[in-house]
Amino acid sequence: MMIGTLSLKLAVFEATSLKDKRRVIKSLKERLSARFNVSVAEVGSLDHRQQAELGVALVGNERQYVESCLDKIVDYVRRDPSAALVDYEVEIF
Repeated sequence: MMIGTLSLKLAVFEATSLKDKRRVIKSLKERLSARFNVSVAEVGSLDHRQQAELGVALVGNERQYVESCLDKIVDYVRRDPSAALVDYEVEIF
């Protein structure tokens, strides 16, 4: 069993309030969860209006599958116009 985690640091430049940010992040979390069948949670920068940190977790039976899926998630987030990807970190156990 392989467990993959992905930490995403995002910038939400168009958010003018925490409510705007939460709307954008909630939408992104729901799309990632539905499209890639992963668990997603906002794990940091909760009180910063234009910053967000998401944690993504995935369990699979092959390392190659887990790496591929996490790479696809990073590419998907990079292309998302609602939030800019600032940094990310992948760990596989």
